[in-house]
Amino acid sequence: MKRVMGIINLYENEALIQEITEHRPLAAVPFAGRYRLIDFILSSMVNSGIQNIGILVKNKSRSLMDHLRSGKEWDLARKRDGLFILPAAHTIAGAGKGNGDVENFQHNLDYIESSRQKYVLISNSHTICNMNYRKVFQFHENTGADITIVYKDQDPGSDDFTGCTMLETTEDGRVVDLAVNPAKYTSSKVSMDMYLMKKELLVDIISGCYARGGVDFLKDGLIKNLDRLKIYAYQHRGFVARINSVASYYRHNMDLLKPEKWQELFVKSGLIYTKVKDEAPAKYKENAKVSNAMVANGCIIEGSVENSVLFRGVKVHKGACVKNSIIMQKCEIAANAIVENVICDKDVMITTGKWLKGDQTYPLVIEKGTVI
Repeated sequence: MKRVMGIINLYENEALIQEITEHRPLAAVPFAGRYRLIDFILSSMVNSGIQNIGILVKNKSRSLMDHLRSGKEWDLARKRDGLFILPAAHTIAGAGKGNGDVENFQHNLDYIESSRQKYVLISNSHTICNMNYRKVFQFHENTGADITIVYKDQDPGSDDFTGCTMLETTEDGRVVDLAVNPAKYTSSKVSMDMYLMKKELLVDIISGCYARGGVDFLKDGLIKNLDRLKIYAYQHRGFVARINSVASYYRHNMDLLKPEKWQELFVKSGLIYTKVKDEAPAKYKENAKVSNAMVANGCIIEGSVENSVLFRGVKVHKGACVKNSIIMQKCEIAANAIVENVICDKDVMITTGKWLKGDQTYPLVIEKGTVI
């Protein structure tokens, strides 16, 4: 896998999750108690042996850069290769129309062309999985494909596929059709937006798109060239969670309270790494009642917590009740307050005696730093 470089493309649709992404990119959204979404794709790439990873940022990147720092936690703070932040086109003086990811690729082609790897693996950050890309690379070489797309076979009624790309393939796995956000599903093969190809082919596609006014890598680079390119599809059979809306964010966090889901994501295919913070273990005081909850370091619990995810440094005071909720870093639930089916962003303060209740299909989101 030393012949493969990774590119994490953060040009992602955040329209349905704006309540949580107003102050941060989708890649930096907290998930599963102590992680950020980008941790999963970064860890999968590193665990697969990829040592050179570029992150194509879009905007609001400060929190992401604070989380990644030098890349040390992912063993990417290296003298050779390592972690690279690739700035968006509109941050470069005199450039940038903000139309799509092709422009961002184009303005970072020098990094791609000068890398010593022969192949490139492109992925987004909002598709959560724990995958060994060695198997994808082996499949790519065996089929002799120009491009390999990773997909998950799922019942269209089993999840929210808004904005997803559906694949149709022949019996031998060759892709014959790609449909972005179709009105009617004619296939159960859902693209995970992960593409493996030779680096020189990527450069050729990007240069061709940019020269002809193309703006979108998938639509203008792949779909318009589907007849010319030999594209095959590789099926991933493990855990997959797509975070494309507030509802999906809430649902997939809650799913990880099921031991079998948690083990499939965190145990079966390698460790998931994140930014290290040295904090004391969670403290459960005399009156604490906790059941089926994910509680991170630094939390202090005096009230009751049920079916919930608590990030680092959360305080639940005496008589307070947290049920079916996601409470992000350094939130405080004061005495006798009740929150149910709620997502509290960072640094939220729920004062004494307040009652907040959302619905499991439409959770109530409290913005970062709010005092109620």
